Amino acid sequence: MTRWYGRLPLRSRLAMLVATAVAVAVAASAAACWLITRDRLTQQLDDTLTSVNAADANISKLYASCQGQPQPPFFTTYTVRVITAAGDVCHVPGKAKIPAQRTDLRVAQGQLGKTLYTTQDESGAEMRVFDVPAFDGANRLAVSIATPMDQVTRPLNQLALILLFVAGAGVFGAASAGLWVARAGLKPVDRLTDAVEHIARTEDLAVRIPVDGEDEIARLSRSFNSMTSALAASRDLQQQLIADAGHELRTPLTSLRTNIDLLVRSEQSGRPIPAADRAALLESVKAQMGELAALIGDLQELSRPVRGQAAVEVVALHDIVGSALARARLRGPSLTITADLDPWYVRAEPAGLERAVVNLLDNAAKFSPTGGSVEVRLAGGELTVRDHGPGIPQDELPHVFERFWRSPSARSLPGSGLGLSIVARTAEQAGGAVRLRSADLGGTEAVLTLPGAATPPPETPEMPEPPAPPQREP
Repeated sequence: MTRWYGRLPLRSRLAMLVATAVAVAVAASAAACWLITRDRLTQQLDDTLTSVNAADANISKLYASCQGQPQPPFFTTYTVRVITAAGDVCHVPGKAKIPAQRTDLRVAQGQLGKTLYTTQDESGAEMRVFDVPAFDGANRLAVSIATPMDQVTRPLNQLALILLFVAGAGVFGAASAGLWVARAGLKPVDRLTDAVEHIARTEDLAVRIPVDGEDEIARLSRSFNSMTSALAASRDLQQQLIADAGHELRTPLTSLRTNIDLLVRSEQSGRPIPAADRAALLESVKAQMGELAALIGDLQELSRPVRGQAAVEVVALHDIVGSALARARLRGPSLTITADLDPWYVRAEPAGLERAVVNLLDNAAKFSPTGGSVEVRLAGGELTVRDHGPGIPQDELPHVFERFWRSPSARSLPGSGLGLSIVARTAEQAGGAVRLRSADLGGTEAVLTLPGAATPPPETPEMPEPPAPPQREP
């Protein structure tokens, strides 16, 4: 039964549930109506029987007739009996005979008072009987007044047929209405199903479901539209990432191929390349290999999911900045790098945080002129890296953290265009933020802000948790 029911469409199941509920309600109402009507009709019949005067003249005549005394004929609409204490029964002439019951004898013997009960006459017809105690001098009697029960059963049978017809019509109407309501109510679900099947078949994430109202179906439609929009945006970002990565990889690969072809042709033709040119070619190959390695490392960094809490720990930001400064001084020996670092402890991944700081310093070193200076300051959880380069135009500042975006003036400089994107991602994961702004008197100032404390916490679990960063799609 469960398997058969589970294979039905949802609208059919809803219609069946509605029809079943209505059938139960109608059946209960019909049964209550039938029972109440039966009780009322029976009560009316009993009231009629008990209103008959058992000591009227006709009953006296019946008793006298039962004693063998001649009496003129008399008529009554009821079946009247006289029952003696010994069990003798005398019936009114012309009526069906009702055998004496134990109840009649107990009334005749004085063990019971007035009594109402239902029995059958000799033909099997149901009779409603009312017994009344009586006396004949010193003898106890029971005068029994009876009437057929068809006064009750006939209307009840007619009522049962009417209720059965009404109940059947009600159940059929409820099933039809339930099916119609299910179809109308499930139209948004049908649209959602069609949209899902269309997306699964065509991978077209531009499909949107019309939303009307504020009910659960409307909320589901909005959630589905939001999901498809997010999926479409994620796919667009992935496609853009692949296209940008391919574009960025093409340049160093083309240069590598050209330089290696020159070296291979030189070896195959036996015409050696001058030593200076050969050294320049090898140096170029080495530089392009380094650029490829850096680009692949940046892509791997951006493609990694958000790190879990197991990789996060309390770290000294001033120590990480100090290590990054040592690496930056090696990469830019002609630069003067000054630092003013106050203690600051944050909750972050050490390797990712150091990479972000190194990227900020490398970015400042790349745009600084030869012999220039870079000022680094850490105070109150705010790391400031200021260079004295050409600066960034105001219209380009909103794009500096986009992946693979590079200023037109920096296209000739080495780099993948991913460094600042990695910085922004790391800052978000640590609950902080990063921004670039034009510095006074020229140059650019990068500001990285991270939540933390000036003193290390006594225990790592007591360090306040950073807010959950938004998801960044690769």
